[in-house]
Amino acid sequence: MTTFPGSPRTVRGGFVVMDGDGRAVVRTIPFQYNPETLTRTLTPRGAATDTGDRLEALRLVGPPVETMKLEIVLDATDRLEKPDQNPTTVAEGLAADLAELETMISPATDDLVAAEALAGRGTLEILPLPSPLLLLVLGVNRTLPVRITEFTVTEEAFDTRLNPILARLGLGVRVLSFDDLPPGSKGAELFLTAARRRERLAARRGAGLQSVGLSRVP
Repeated sequence: MTTFPGSPRTVRGGFVVMDGDGRAVVRTIPFQYNPETLTRTLTPRGAATDTGDRLEALRLVGPPVETMKLEIVLDATDRLEKPDQNPTTVAEGLAADLAELETMISPATDDLVAAEALAGRGTLEILPLPSPLLLLVLGVNRTLPVRITEFTVTEEAFDTRLNPILARLGLGVRVLSFDDLPPGSKGAELFLTAARRRERLAARRGAGLQSVGLSRVP
């Protein structure tokens, strides 16, 4: 999947992993190749309409629930063509690339051991394991706090040691909204930034009825 040398340089998207407070970047995971397609589903959050209250039909109780599906391709071919510069890839294939992505949905082993120790000492209530703030970066205008809901790995080619050298990852993510995040947090701030940008873009259309073939509202 070598890029044609005359093609324009494209900004790469990816994931940014921050600490739980959103104050420091833990690591950055850029896409090797940007996804070819991105499927977005927005589910409106309307008030219940079966209560008999006619006002409820026009009421929204919060931002829509947005989910996305995308496919990430990992290909070690280019690195294997320069083995002296990529000894890790020669020895392990895509193992490190896959591990980097898989740790986004796995709690740290130290946290697991600590939770087990608390349970062994008879602690009655153990809080859920802390997780980092995960950001999906889709260009400079779309940086969104997300939670990964689906993670499928298809390994398609292997080296002589059975290390994967070509893989496709099917990811499903849910965008975390203002209702999901603590007020004032970095994640809530990023969600509001994206929502305000969407409102500014929508406002450019204006209220002219001529664009839909009407001179006035019927």
